[in-house]
Amino acid sequence: MRTEFSLARLADPAIAEADAILRACVHCGFCTATCPTYVLLGDELDSPRGRIYLIKDMLEGDRPAVAEEVKHLDRCLSCLSCMTTCPSGVHYMHLVDHARAHVEKTFRRPWHQRALRTLLARTIPNPSLFRIASAGATLAKPLAPLFDRLGLPQLAAMLRLAPARMLPSPAPSGRVFAAEGPRRGRVGLLSGCVQRVLSPAVNEAAIRVLTRHGFEVVLPDGEACCGSVTHHMGEEDRALSAVRVNVTAFAAELDGAGLDAIISTASGCGTTMKDYGHMLRTDPAFAEPAARVAAKVRDIGEFLHGLGSLNRVPTPALTVAYQAPCSLQHGQKIVREPKDVLARLGFVVRDPAEPHLCCGSAGTYNILQPEIAGRLRARKIANLEALAPDVIAAGNIGCITQIAAGTAIPVVHPVELVDWATGGPPPAGWRSAP
Repeated sequence: MRTEFSLARLADPAIAEADAILRACVHCGFCTATCPTYVLLGDELDSPRGRIYLIKDMLEGDRPAVAEEVKHLDRCLSCLSCMTTCPSGVHYMHLVDHARAHVEKTFRRPWHQRALRTLLARTIPNPSLFRIASAGATLAKPLAPLFDRLGLPQLAAMLRLAPARMLPSPAPSGRVFAAEGPRRGRVGLLSGCVQRVLSPAVNEAAIRVLTRHGFEVVLPDGEACCGSVTHHMGEEDRALSAVRVNVTAFAAELDGAGLDAIISTASGCGTTMKDYGHMLRTDPAFAEPAARVAAKVRDIGEFLHGLGSLNRVPTPALTVAYQAPCSLQHGQKIVREPKDVLARLGFVVRDPAEPHLCCGSAGTYNILQPEIAGRLRARKIANLEALAPDVIAAGNIGCITQIAAGTAIPVVHPVELVDWATGGPPPAGWRSAP
């Protein structure tokens, strides 16, 4: 693709990167076949190729975003399926992230959109505030149909995603869990924000599995939200502040007792953390430690796969429908490893039809774009339920929450099944299933 940025504009590292990404695109259209919004809506501007043209025009013109561009960029899930499909290696993730930051700096949204986005950006990354907000949403959950009738579908969607019960206080960071038996290594674990509140059992299961197999697990003092929520909403300054907090916390462990890996149990967080080196590449104080931290990040399924055989105990040979999170299969290019781990432990793992298509969660997307997210969830659940599984496994809290809101089949994290099959309790979702 031909671009026309001036030399002065190209002196900006962000514009220079956008230029290189745009030039890699040969507008072949392969991406349209696997883009969820194009598959649903059939609008070229709701495909990666169409959005690339919108971004090119917006950035080349060095002008504020306009409403039509914002509409189509907001509809992008950042599922990154296009990056898996693209034969030319177009790094759409970095391009759309830059475009979103440009939108937030130059476009003034209607007041109600600004209010909702501010609420999400301030509460979700803060576990204490998120717990309080979730408690309020739980109490107001029966009002969701009323908000729909009032023409407030985003608030209705937020209430429908609220937990059915009050949640416990989030566990603190700054803890160390000793390895059982001979120590094989030492790993850091990101506690996260949403998962830490909505499903603390996931990290608890990961800690049990890791310590059971000889790893000391440290939750660094000061670690926080990975930054992905605000990053994908275009709030770049707030996102980079969160990234620097985590780089500081994990780099201190790397420089201290050392870490063999930094484990993420939420694939959305892991994708962002693996990009820390890029995100802080122009920061003289943080570029080097951010790159070191990013190089150590591993998804829990990726890490367990690398350990080889695990200490298996007898468990039912359940049929597991595996929901591949977009951030894992497209963002991190991890496809078979979590499934292989489950299969080695005796589970019957099956893939649904259209495994590449997003479930519609995509961070805050299922709140900000509830109509499209609802259609994607219905399509995903139909494909999963067609397998008649005993349980659905997904390695990202967003997928778990989104899918569980629309099916009676238990939805759990793969590491909870691994924990059960290696001597731990059955997954909390499985125990509470009818």
